[in-house]
Amino acid sequence: MFADAYVVAAAAAVGAAIGSFLNVCIYRLPRDLSLVHPPSTCPSCATPIRWFDNVPVFGWLWLRGRCRSCRNRISPRYPLVEAAVGAWWAVSAWQWGPTLDALSAAIFGTLLLGIALTDAEHYIIPHEFTLGGLVMGLLLSLRGGWPSALEALLGAFVGFAVLYGVAWLGEKAFRKEAMGGGDINMMAMVGAFLGWQGAFLTIFLGALVGSVIFGPMAWRTRKLVPFGVFLAVGAWVTLVAGDQLLAWYLGFVRAP
Repeated sequence: MFADAYVVAAAAAVGAAIGSFLNVCIYRLPRDLSLVHPPSTCPSCATPIRWFDNVPVFGWLWLRGRCRSCRNRISPRYPLVEAAVGAWWAVSAWQWGPTLDALSAAIFGTLLLGIALTDAEHYIIPHEFTLGGLVMGLLLSLRGGWPSALEALLGAFVGFAVLYGVAWLGEKAFRKEAMGGGDINMMAMVGAFLGWQGAFLTIFLGALVGSVIFGPMAWRTRKLVPFGVFLAVGAWVTLVAGDQLLAWYLGFVRAP
């Protein structure tokens, strides 16, 4: 029991640190800024943040959400992202134990959060998340288990091909770009982690959530739909409960 608690706590600490780096990615990637230079700085005065003020979650709380130098407020998004990623890594370790399955789930969930936040704010899904995630998903499929390397390759192909086909048909029908390349690349990454069935379920759930929640708002305001946000929600639900949803659907279809 102690060993299990230690693994979960260690995973939470590692996840929070990765969440801190994810904050850097979310801020800098859409702005085409370097991820390594300069070191973490205050968004208002650009003063470098000292290492002891940069401890995930606790640094922000210790400073009461303000920069030590200029005293301007620092967005609560930073500790919230760190806490969310730390919690997800802890849940992954608790659910799957100290295994590569846990690492795969933790990395996948982290990528989905980064994609959702950047797409919601900037209508951009950076290639570092999608193509980098695709490579990681394919490499992690070599661990054995599910998805296998073949299933991951097939899932990446299916995810890319289906959304590419939807984008092509939409462009022909509406005579303008119907979907960004980031969404298409994202589905290749999702397929590498979830396999082809998971890719299909992600697209279905993403479309369902987007239609119900954002569809009416987009119709009234004529704003673009950040579809990557809803695909990220669909992919996370598929990761957590995809097997149960597919089993329920197949049972419903086969019922007399």
